[in-house]
Amino acid sequence: MCENCGQFVTGDGYTNHCPVCLWSKHVDNQPGDRLQECLGMMKPVRVEKDKADFMIIHRCENCAIEKRNRVGGRDSFDTVVALAKKYAMDVSKAGK
Repeated sequence: MCENCGQFVTGDGYTNHCPVCLWSKHVDNQPGDRLQECLGMMKPVRVEKDKADFMIIHRCENCAIEKRNRVGGRDSFDTVVALAKKYAMDVSKAGK
């Protein structure tokens, strides 16, 4: 269950974010290990291009660490695009 939007999320042990709202939870030190003690909510803050993939960058609301997660096939395309547009607008405003 997504702690941000309440969506029921099924995973494979490596699933690290909600496909609806893109929020995650800080549970891993290494992908899939579930050894992180922070357990803070990970806010999606931007989208980056990495070779052929797009990556969601999450920032932990507790400890401020940033982690990269590949955009998945089940992720809401509209939410990914909205996040990318919001970041581009924020960067544009900061440059003025």
